[in-house]
Parts: sequence; C-alpha cells; structure tokens
Amino acid sequence: MTDRRAAHESTIVCSGCGAEATGIYPFRCPRATGSDDVDHVLTRVLNPEWTRFPADSDRNPFVRYRGLLHSYHVARAHGMPEDAYVSLVRTLDEAIARVDGHGFSETPFERDAALSRHLGFGERGGVWVKDETGNVSGSHKGRHLAGIMIYLQVLERVGLVAPPLPPLAIASCGNAALAAAVVARAADRDLHVFIPPDAPPSVVGRLRELGACLTMCERTAGSSGDPCYHAFRRAVAGGALPFCCQGSENGLTIEGGETLGYEMVSALAGMPLDRIVIQVGGGALASSLIQAFTEARTLGIASSVPRFHAVQTRGAFPLKRAYDKVLDWMQAHGAGAGAAGRHAVTHRSQFMWPWEEEPRSLAHGILDDETYDWFAVVNGMLESGGTPLVVTDDELTSACDLANATRGAGRRAPADCPSRLPVDHTGAAGLAGLQQVALQGTVEPGERVAVIFSGASRA
Repeated sequence: MTDRRAAHESTIVCSGCGAEATGIYPFRCPRATGSDDVDHVLTRVLNPEWTRFPADSDRNPFVRYRGLLHSYHVARAHGMPEDAYVSLVRTLDEAIARVDGHGFSETPFERDAALSRHLGFGERGGVWVKDETGNVSGSHKGRHLAGIMIYLQVLERVGLVAPPLPPLAIASCGNAALAAAVVARAADRDLHVFIPPDAPPSVVGRLRELGACLTMCERTAGSSGDPCYHAFRRAVAGGALPFCCQGSENGLTIEGGETLGYEMVSALAGMPLDRIVIQVGGGALASSLIQAFTEARTLGIASSVPRFHAVQTRGAFPLKRAYDKVLDWMQAHGAGAGAAGRHAVTHRSQFMWPWEEEPRSLAHGILDDETYDWFAVVNGMLESGGTPLVVTDDELTSACDLANATRGAGRRAPADCPSRLPVDHTGAAGLAGLQQVALQGTVEPGERVAVIFSGASRA
C-alpha cells in the first residue's frame, strides 16, 4: 500500500529552471543538456505544512532526521513501514562500522573556550566548533554519500530497481573518495574513483584496500577544468551513477550533508548563531548548511539564519570571483539581490567557470577548479549578509596550528561522541577565515560564530 501524502512531502526541483525531477534517479535536472546557460542544480524541497523538525534524540543522524530526508518519503510512499526504514539505515550503519571502525553518530558541537579567548571574544559570544574529524572516514563527506546510499537501498527494498546494479562513480583526491569507498564497500557496490596523479599515497593505498577501481587523470596543456571531473562525467554518461559530493551532479548529496546543520540547530536549542565561516571547494558543505538553517527557520526551530562566510584559498577562489561579479552586475543595473540571483542562475558562464591555472594550496580538499554549487552559496551569502573570504597558506598554517594546540588534538570527546582527531589544513580553513575577519575587527566580541573542523590529518 502506498502513502499518498508521503509522496508529496518532499520533491526534487531544479533551482535553475524550476523543473521537477521524476524517475527513480532524480540526481540531475532533466533539462541539463548543455544547450543553455542555466545553472541546473536539483534541490530537495520539503512541504512545510506536513513537515515537522524531529524531536527525538537518536544518536544516528540518519535515523533522528529521517523525516527530513527524501529517501524516507520515497520509502513511505511505496509502502515501506517506519521500522523497516529505520532497520535499513541501522543495517547500513553497522556495515559501515565494520569497514571503518565506527558508523555515524552525532559529532561534537560546543563553544571552544580557548579559541574564544585567543580571538578576543567575550563571555556572551565565542567560537563554536562542529568537529567532524572523528566522523566516518575522518570528515563530513561520508554524510553526503550515506544519504545517497540510503536512497539507493530504498529503491532496491521497494522493488524499483533490480540487479545487476550500475557502478558508482566519483572524482576526488582525498576525503570525498575515501568516504565514497567506505560507504560503497559497506553496501557491496562497485565504485570507480577518478583521482589526480599527485593524490596522497595514504589515500591511494586506502582506496585500494577498500576495493575501489582507480583511474589516474593527468592534466594536459591547454585543457580547461579538472580532468578527474571530466572523466567522472564520461563515466556517468556511460551508465555509472554519480556517487559524489557535487550537488550539481547529484541533488541528493546535499540533504545528507544537511544532517550536520540539523545537529547544530538541535544543539543550539533556539539560541541564535550570528555567523558560520565555512571552507568551500565544490560548495556542497556550505550549500548543505545554508539549506539546513533556512529549513530550520521555515519549520520554526530557528528564529534567524546566521551570516554565511565562504572561505577559499589564494590557490583558487572561483566562488569569490563569482560573488564579486554578481555585485558588479547589481551595481551596473541598479538591481537588488533577488534580481541579480535570477540573472546569475540563468547566465552561469558570466559568473562561474574553471580556474585558469592548476589550483595549488596546503588545503588540498578545497582546491576544486569550479565551485559546482556556487549559486546556492552566493545566494546564501547575499541573503544572509555574509561575504566570501580568501586565505593564504600562511593563514591556513596558523589556523591549523591554533586549532590543534587549543583543542587538545587527539583527546577523547564525551563518551557518546566520536573521537576528535588532529585537523588538517583543509579542515581548519574556516578558522583561518575567522582569524582573518577577527583581526580586521569585523566581528564583535559578543557574537557567536561557528566553524567546522572537517578533515582529519593523515600525516
């Protein structure tokens, strides 16, 4: 028996053209054929009349926030009982734990007294750290991939797909590939990973241990964009499923990442947050947080949305370039943010294109040639009053050292939380951005500002 209401509690809609995605794989907009200049990115849209923010406290985010996941609504719409869905999630999580040592559990989010003092915050304000270093595979990336995998397993369970199942594909040089390989191995799915020749040996070795099929992709003179991404796109065109952390390639990757934001909202318990400073490569993390806090406000759990600041490196900052061009367009046309957004999302090539030089920085995890989820992040900054930030490698090193010195790298978190591990330059990039604005005097001492430590050091 199907649940008619569940079928309408969440829909997948293109933020660029408004088309609603149908079919069993609503990953990429059906109108994204490359024949126009629209930024076709699918977004999961909840029906606020029927959706309630979860009140339970299950430690597994995919169980706790299941009512906000598209996979849950698809399962219920096709007759899967509530306990069967929960069982599916727990079974996958147990398999992930067998592969990686532990499954998903709420990660620490708390005020860091030492960081707050160091950066000059007062008692009413401070730096709040969401620590993902102890999460599955050492970063937040597993959240994105687990959300997709739960959906894929729902399709199998309700009989919408049958073996042989298509392979999965991802382009990455680090954390995303590791997370994908862990989740794919746990679900016994074939995974093709497209990586650069200079991918860290420790990452390459672990990917091979996990049974991923690796393809090294060389850059060639005169080519534009990331060769790994181009190879990934060819694999998807050939029948592989996009098992990735780019919302432009798989809209469902965002809602898995939203569980991080939902945990922050739940921990704040109605207390306002003034800013979130987020490291940005492809943009999925920032897009997920923006959507999570926006939904929390819509659902009446949060009274306001914080200002979002996106951090990139001097090695490549295509997002800041796009943001600046949107501001230029607004000034030239005497337009507001709404009109600028409508123009930008339908004229992508004027605002976002691959970085002209090969990106280089100590923060390897945010060196994407393009910010694939750029519009959601630019729009989120414009609507919230945030701004993009660009940091140097010296600033990244300072932030990384500060993060590990003040938080007690390697110490155990509370018994019911994952361990905290040493954070790498990518994971500390948000803090580098916060240090920059703190030194400039942009942030008031009484503000509450959050950063995300995501990316365990593999040195």
